[in-house]
Amino acid sequence: MRAKARAYTNIALIKYWGKRDETLFLPTNNSLSMTLDRFYTETSVDFDATLNQDQFFLDGHQVDHQEMKKISTFLTKVRSFTGEGRFARVDSVNHVPIAAGFASSASGFAALAAAAMKATGTDFSKRELSQIARQGSGSASRSIYGGFVEWQKGVEDDGSDCYAVPILDQDAWDLRILSIEVTHEVKKVLSREGMKRTVETSPFFEGWLQAAAADLMEAKQAISDRDFTLLGETLERNALRMHATTLGANPPFMYWQSSTVKVMEAIQALRMEGLEAYFTIDAGPNVKVVCQPEDEQQLLSALNKLAVVKHIYACRIGPGVTYLDV
Repeated sequence: MRAKARAYTNIALIKYWGKRDETLFLPTNNSLSMTLDRFYTETSVDFDATLNQDQFFLDGHQVDHQEMKKISTFLTKVRSFTGEGRFARVDSVNHVPIAAGFASSASGFAALAAAAMKATGTDFSKRELSQIARQGSGSASRSIYGGFVEWQKGVEDDGSDCYAVPILDQDAWDLRILSIEVTHEVKKVLSREGMKRTVETSPFFEGWLQAAAADLMEAKQAISDRDFTLLGETLERNALRMHATTLGANPPFMYWQSSTVKVMEAIQALRMEGLEAYFTIDAGPNVKVVCQPEDEQQLLSALNKLAVVKHIYACRIGPGVTYLDV
């Protein structure tokens, strides 16, 4: 059976940074995100009895051994969950800048999980789909849903209570997100490596966990009240706190570039002039700016004047996983 799915990226307003279990992708803290409508991955999966191993084609090209091993390991988890015994051919098209902090793994593994699970012909819930997607990429657990989504860390060792839940629908609060590309280079320290190094060596990590829990409560209250100022202040503070932990790692590392800092400074300057907007940065150099609809065009005009800005993708809050005709 063959199935095809589309999943969208998300931006973490309260960051996921740290695992308590590397194998099951169990996080050390709850996180909260918005799904975006601009960046997505479309993936088809076909379980085929004639195959003697899994095959994975990304944007029409067969991937290298290391990437194939990662995908095959994930498909084995799907097979274990569903009882499927066949290998699969996977074809994926990515509409996301890869490995530069635009969360390509979130949409990639959410789409793969959705297509693979459906291709087995078994029944499953969105909660189960979120749990499966999590084991490919933690942030993929959140891309199963649209709108505002919380990924709950859980406490069970087997991950049975670790999954994402929707907290506000896509159309319930109209916010805009400007995804600002300052570089298209692949980052030198990938997220998984950076996260592991931070957890194991940064003296700031325990402080991050305490702060993240408080930030989560404030962000959820802001969303409930539709309080943009509180949400913006909280998400910006949380991003800075997360990135501070990397400076304490051994050896230290930093995802920002000088161009990243210039965009951050520009947002803070515009805010002082009365244009309310807030920035957040995932594990990469590119910046996302959250604003209200009435300020979007003015912000675009101001930010496009910065020499360090290569491109700005104007985004809205997006949908969850959808299934496509094959």
